[in-house]
Amino acid sequence: MMAKEIRPDPTALRGLAHPLRVRILNLLREQGPATATLLADRLGQSTGATSYHLRQLAQYGFVVEDPDRTVGRERWWRAAHRNTVLEGAVGHAAPAETETYLRAIAALYAERVDRWLSELPALPDEWSDATTLSNWRLRLTPTEAARLHDELFALLERYRRDEPESEAPPEARPVVLQAQLMPFVTGTEES
Repeated sequence: MMAKEIRPDPTALRGLAHPLRVRILNLLREQGPATATLLADRLGQSTGATSYHLRQLAQYGFVVEDPDRTVGRERWWRAAHRNTVLEGAVGHAAPAETETYLRAIAALYAERVDRWLSELPALPDEWSDATTLSNWRLRLTPTEAARLHDELFALLERYRRDEPESEAPPEARPVVLQAQLMPFVTGTEES
């Protein structure tokens, strides 16, 4: 069973702070175990590149070999954790790595929204009232923003995760909630 989360320290964050590594880890979390060859096909990369980055992810504890699937020279890998939680102190300790990591995450989020928009015309009617692409402009103190953050995370804990071991009704489908709580403290942010 996969652990719930990893909270990387600055050294481990350096092992994750690469756009291809973020994409590999995301695929392993979303689609399950894979080989370097399968990941290379899915990502349009060479097997050598995905193999190298898998080894780096393994060195820092983000992925592990899947012994139940590995046969001979064919190595299967799986994500070691469901989520990565980046704590503020780590961000301050490794600012360059934090920016690289967060930019890779933002690119994944943008790609996901783009895929969803492409599939929107085929969305069954019963899902129409359950979708949104919204934003709210709030004026909060740091304490209020932290409380909002904690309340959102607590709310999400009440819902079923998209995981192989969780039972779900037959009509349940993967639903992604992306959230960005972004305080703009220097100047004015344009909508």
